Amino acid sequence: MAGEAPALLSAAEAARRIREGLLSSAELVESCLEQISAFEEKVQAWVFLDAEHARKQARAADEKKASGEAIGPLHGIPVGVKDIIDTSDMPTENGTVLHKGRTPRRDAAVVSMLRAAGAVILGKTVTTECAYFHPGKTRNPHNPAHTPGGSSSGSAAAVAAAMVPLALGSQTNGSVIRPAAFCGVYGFKPTHGLIPRTGILRLSRTLDHVGAFARSLDDLALLAEQLVGWDEGDPDTRPRARVPFREVLAEEPPVPPMLAFIRTPHWERVDADAKDAFKELQEALGDRIEEVDLFPSSASAWDMHTIIMETEMAVNLEAEWTKGAKKLSATLRARIERGREARAADYLRALQTIPRIVDSFDDLFMQRYDAILTPAAPGTAPKGLESTGDPAFCSLWTLLGLPAVSLPLMRGENGLPIGVQLVGRRNFDARLLRTARWLAGKLA
Repeated sequence: MAGEAPALLSAAEAARRIREGLLSSAELVESCLEQISAFEEKVQAWVFLDAEHARKQARAADEKKASGEAIGPLHGIPVGVKDIIDTSDMPTENGTVLHKGRTPRRDAAVVSMLRAAGAVILGKTVTTECAYFHPGKTRNPHNPAHTPGGSSSGSAAAVAAAMVPLALGSQTNGSVIRPAAFCGVYGFKPTHGLIPRTGILRLSRTLDHVGAFARSLDDLALLAEQLVGWDEGDPDTRPRARVPFREVLAEEPPVPPMLAFIRTPHWERVDADAKDAFKELQEALGDRIEEVDLFPSSASAWDMHTIIMETEMAVNLEAEWTKGAKKLSATLRARIERGREARAADYLRALQTIPRIVDSFDDLFMQRYDAILTPAAPGTAPKGLESTGDPAFCSLWTLLGLPAVSLPLMRGENGLPIGVQLVGRRNFDARLLRTARWLAGKLA
C-alpha cells in the first residue's frame, strides 16, 4: 500500500521492490531501525544491535546493485540472528555470562548462506541461557506481561513486532514452534539435518535443528530455500539438490490434503479455550481431518527425548560446567547434573527407538495423511516471565526430526495468539508448507 512503512512489508515484497528499484536496502533497514527504536524498550528482543553497522551493510548492498552485479534472493533484506549462531562481525554470547564478549572468528554456515543471498545481518536476538529454559529479557509483543516463549525468544518477538521481516532460531525441544505460537508469527522447524548447524552452539546433535521465523508462509519459503545444503562441519547434512520451497508453495495440492489430528498424551494440559478453538477447527475442516491415536511405540518418546537431551547437553556443555557451574542457572545445572549421571544403556536404548517410531509415521503418511495437526503449545502465552512455557507438544516431533510449522490461525479468550502446528513426513518439507497454505486458506 502507498505510504506503508517498509518495515511492515513482507520479505518477499521488499525483495521484489529492491530488485525493481522501488525500494533501497538503506530505506528498508532504516525503517526497521525505527521500529526497533519505537518498540525495543517494551519488547527487548535484541542482545546486540549496532545501527551504524547495519546501515553500512545496507549501503554496500545498494552500491552492489547499482554497479550492475548479480544480486541474491535476499538482497538487502535484514535478518535477525539468534545469539547462539556465530557471526564474525558481532558478538555471540549464547545467553550466558560465561561467554560475555565472545566474538567468533567465523560465521556459522547459515550466516554465510544468508550473506551469499545478499541479506543484511541486522543484529543478534535474545536467546534463553544456552538455548535452554532459563528466560532472557524478552517480552511478548502482544502483552509484555506474558512470556514470548523460548529459547528463540528474541527472534520470534522481533518478527512479531515488525522490527525485522525474517529471523533465525533453533529448536532442541520446542524453541521455534512454541515462541512462534506465543508471538503470533509463522515458525518453521525443518527436517533434522536439512539445514547445517556448523558454527551454532551445540546442545544435542540428535535433537538440534535450525529454524526460521517470518510473518508469512511465502517468507518462510524464501528464507528456507537459501539455507538448505551440505556442510562438512555438520555430519547430519548431505549433498542434495536445491529444495524448491517457493515453487512448491505456489502450487495447488493435486488433491485436497487429509490431516490426522493427534492429541498426544498431553491433551489434558491444553487450556479450555484452546480446546474449544481446535474443536471449531476440526468442524471447519469436516471430512478433511480425522482423529488418530498415537502409536503405542510413541508412548515413551517424551522420556526418550529427555534422556537424549540431558545426556548430550551434559557432554556438550562440559566446558561451561567445569569453568563456571555456579554461574549457570539452577535449572540448567540440574539438567546437566542428571545428564552426567545418565546410564549408557538408557541413552543408547533411547537413540535406538527413533528409527522405529519414524518408520511408524512414514507408514501413516504413505497410507492416508498429508500432515499431522496438533497444538503448538497448550494455549496462549502464559502470564509471567519466569518461564517460557510448556514444550510438550513439540518434543515428539523434535525427537523424530520431522518437519513442523506453527501457523498463527487462532486467538484465545484473552486475545493472544494460539498456534496450530502441522507436522510432515521427513524430507517432505516443501509439501508441508504447501499443506499449511491450504489450511490457512480454508480458514481465511
